[in-house]
Amino acid sequence: MRQTLTCLAMLTMLGAAPALAQTTVTGQPAPDAGTSEKSGGQQAVTRPNTDRPDANNPATTGKASSAKLEEGSNSFTEAQTRKRLEDAGYKEVKDLKKDDKGIWRGAAMLNGKSVNVGVDFKGNVAAQ
Repeated sequence: MRQTLTCLAMLTMLGAAPALAQTTVTGQPAPDAGTSEKSGGQQAVTRPNTDRPDANNPATTGKASSAKLEEGSNSFTEAQTRKRLEDAGYKEVKDLKKDDKGIWRGAAMLNGKSVNVGVDFKGNVAAQ
């Protein structure tokens, strides 16, 4: 009986271990966090994109990002894509169309210049 209880306790602990090992990332990325372009895009899954200009941080606005846009099934609507681009500092966003690789592409103004822009399924924003 004691051996059965010990065995059952061990199996319970082994079964719970994967659930205890999972983490949830919340809040802001670390100040020294690498960009998703440097990490090959993998970290963009678990944290906000640090490649795009931040409208709340004047030091980053007015700069076109060269984030690597990744192919994939994109569920952003045209309105959500437009908002993301505007939040990144782009103005007069137009001609948004989702291509066959799942990347929203269009044109926008940045510092008075017309640039081609894109938004991938992770929300990465880039000038192209």
